[in-house]
Amino acid sequence: MPSAHPRGASRRRRRAAVFPASARAPERAAPPLTVITGTVLDASPHLLILAAATVHRPDSGTGGLDSGEVEIRLAMGDGTTVWHGGRGGLAALRPGRSVVIRPADDGLGAGRIWVDITRVAGTIVAYRGDTVEVDMGPHRGRTHVVIPPQAFERVLVRHPRLEPGYLIDVICVRSPDGPWAVAPGTSQPGYRPDDLAAPDVAAPVPDVLRGTATWFGGGGTPDGAAYPAVDSEGDAGGCADAPSGCVPFPYLSLGSEIGVRNECGGRAARVPVVECGCLAARFCDRCVECETSPRGRIVELTPAVFAGLGGELDAGCFNVAVRPGAPW
Repeated sequence: MPSAHPRGASRRRRRAAVFPASARAPERAAPPLTVITGTVLDASPHLLILAAATVHRPDSGTGGLDSGEVEIRLAMGDGTTVWHGGRGGLAALRPGRSVVIRPADDGLGAGRIWVDITRVAGTIVAYRGDTVEVDMGPHRGRTHVVIPPQAFERVLVRHPRLEPGYLIDVICVRSPDGPWAVAPGTSQPGYRPDDLAAPDVAAPVPDVLRGTATWFGGGGTPDGAAYPAVDSEGDAGGCADAPSGCVPFPYLSLGSEIGVRNECGGRAARVPVVECGCLAARFCDRCVECETSPRGRIVELTPAVFAGLGGELDAGCFNVAVRPGAPW
């Protein structure tokens, strides 16, 4: 797959020359897991056949990505779990549906399968009946998400203000009519995005950023990370009107690499910055997957990268440590 930015590699070399890696020993971390994304071709109680769009391997240096559609067969057994808007089964694995698959712990067959999972996060533009119009930011545009009756109470508990100007973040399942919400991805911040206070300009920027990692839909975006502080000057790729977020970030460019470590599971990887994460900067929330994380969304990952680091897509987040410009 082509680089996220034509000058990404040269930028990394120049950054390494100017900002050499810290002499301190890095924290120990396990490698990411292999993750497969693709489309179901056929499924039986013991075998899943899919057209795999990408196979993300942990042993190829920078996150591991083999691209190009190939047919893959995976064994399924009693330990295979299927998510399709909740706990699913064989009936959810219909031909044509999109899947994200993490192999079983022993590496043999499918362990965890997410079917047609997607996510809608952004600023509420309008709310009519059971449908919310959401502005997902300049890179992702607008969409409409349906909150069906069976999910309404769950969403409302953590998103009590379905009003224009407030943020929303929901885990969804794809449908022919667009995304349907099944659960909240986070608790709704109590502020409007325009009211988010910027960090003190004199606040020091830490070597390691700690907070929350979430994931975004990916779509046609190369696998990697959306980072909240991509420089808007020149051709670095940043958003001119992006908020500063609630924590101090060092500025990076598209194509930069960051070290991402799941603080809950201990897995880590080098991940390229493929998008300006101006949406993530609007959320000043916490993740409580293992302990309560510091406040602030530090990074958004594409689904395969998130799952490869041990994240559960339906849970929505994990506590993260990010080292800009340096691997773990």
